[in-house]
Amino acid sequence: MSSLTLAIRDSTTMLRRNLLHARRYPSLTLNLLLTPIMLLLLFVYIFGGTFSAGLNGGHADRSVYIAYIVPGLLLMTIGSTVIGTAVSVSNDMTEGIIARFRTMAIHRGSVIIGHVIGSVLQCVLSVVLVGAVAVAIGFRSTDATVLEWLAAFALLVLFALALTWIAVGMGLVSPNAEAASNNAMPLILLPLLSSAFVPLHAMPGWFQPIAEYQPFTPAIETLRGLLLGTGIGHNGWLAVAWCLGLTVLGYLWSTSKFNHDPK
Repeated sequence: MSSLTLAIRDSTTMLRRNLLHARRYPSLTLNLLLTPIMLLLLFVYIFGGTFSAGLNGGHADRSVYIAYIVPGLLLMTIGSTVIGTAVSVSNDMTEGIIARFRTMAIHRGSVIIGHVIGSVLQCVLSVVLVGAVAVAIGFRSTDATVLEWLAAFALLVLFALALTWIAVGMGLVSPNAEAASNNAMPLILLPLLSSAFVPLHAMPGWFQPIAEYQPFTPAIETLRGLLLGTGIGHNGWLAVAWCLGLTVLGYLWSTSKFNHDPK
């Protein structure tokens, strides 16, 4: 059996293991998923009238704010979901199962690859669920073409892959599950400091560069442009650059830590 075939077989086995864990212990995923759903309902039904007036020339219209907020909350959903990945990786590292795996004749990288693929699949399912809630309360994307929908989906998957690798690294360096959850918390806090809820021009001048050039804002503006037909400008290549950069950084960090971890 070739090394590639062995890697694919063992990675598939580890993926199945992680998906079974997620199915047997859904409370963590559900708790993390509730955050963007609650924020969606809160901002649309409590703050939507006031915020939409600022976006719509003084006229309150919640449908305008639903369209504005959904792209940001889809990406926030990814940030929430991958926190569970950091916790799961940390549990594996601290409960002794990794030491057992290292004594077995399995491909060394399959453990991490199984976590990454499983996390991306969970992110996609979570985004679909939040998107369904958004559609149920009035979100519409009637102007997007098939190619734009495919590009939006590809961006979401690429963003999920990037954040997953970072979350895996956070889980590997954390001494326990609680620390992993805390270390990964910026992945859900960064969207609050982006253009997810209000436009950049509505923020204080000194804060605008911070919000504009962090990973979430370019991705949000690109997704917003693809789904709603707004201008994308330089945000498209910035979003791709952030995703590729974070993926490479997370991969190198995670594999280096995993291969040298004494536990």
